[in-house]
Amino acid sequence: MSNFGPGSATAMGMFLLALAPAALAALLSACITWRSMPLLQRYALARPNARSSHRIPTPQGAGIAIVAATLIVASLWAAWLNASIPLVLIAATLVIALVGFADDIKPLPVLLRLVLQAASVGAVVFTTPDTLRIIPALPLVFERGLILIAGVWFVNLVNFMDGLDLMTVSEVVPIAAALALLGWLGDLPLPAALVAAALCGAMVGFAPFNRPVAKVFLGDVGSLPIGLLLGWCLLGLAWHQQIAAALLLPAYYLADSTVTLFRRIARREPFWSAHRSHFYQRATDNGFTVSRVVGEVFALNLLLVLLALVTIKATSTTITTLALLAGAIAVGFVLRRFSQQRAG
Repeated sequence: MSNFGPGSATAMGMFLLALAPAALAALLSACITWRSMPLLQRYALARPNARSSHRIPTPQGAGIAIVAATLIVASLWAAWLNASIPLVLIAATLVIALVGFADDIKPLPVLLRLVLQAASVGAVVFTTPDTLRIIPALPLVFERGLILIAGVWFVNLVNFMDGLDLMTVSEVVPIAAALALLGWLGDLPLPAALVAAALCGAMVGFAPFNRPVAKVFLGDVGSLPIGLLLGWCLLGLAWHQQIAAALLLPAYYLADSTVTLFRRIARREPFWSAHRSHFYQRATDNGFTVSRVVGEVFALNLLLVLLALVTIKATSTTITTLALLAGAIAVGFVLRRFSQQRAG
């Protein structure tokens, strides 16, 4: 398969070519964020609620910059390399971004949001070639149905976990960088690798505006489409039978959000309403600073990236199993640490 550049390029040249879309997306994202902040301050203020970690009204909606920079750079780079980003993915991302933007301005009914999200994710999933399978033994319709459910959940969990300054940056940047690296190494299709590289750069460009205390938030217009784009890239790994890596890379987000959901259901709480019971939120209530929480999540994600790379390069089922076990232990350790009062 072709990677980021022409086959005749040197390894170093290809590596530099892999960095170029990330750098361009970072610059574009930073510029759009900076230029849009006065409008967001006027029309899209996030006021503190039961879920919030901020104490004063803060503009939200900078995800517009992330989505625009990612789609523009990835599409242009793909065209230059005679590749293409699926049009259905671009359309679905824009639809979910519009739904998120509308919800940022005036909250939409939960059912309406879910229907539109499911339609967008379903359009991406069910237009994928039938030859791309994760578990060939399953009926195709059943497998695609499971992917649809998982996709809608992933889109929403990224939104649920975007409740702390730099939290989404600390999650998306390591994962997207790893996916871009896998594209450079030839382990991920070119379109997914380009989307990942551009997304990584766009998040880096946004980071200075979101560091504690944040001047602007992503908003649903950013977190929801980021979930779709990142989920699609991870699905590319799974479709190429790198299932362990596709699970390890987002393992912290998957664990925090899913465990929290089931705990709220078990307690018969209205799990669809705003709350502060995610582990990363409880950590700040337990004495952890925001910087400490996102720093530990970032460090955990670097470890998960390393373990994911091990599973991809390993030829042994035993090594893959041990890597998955190590990832589960590391995630469990952080979750337990966040749920306990910090000493001192």
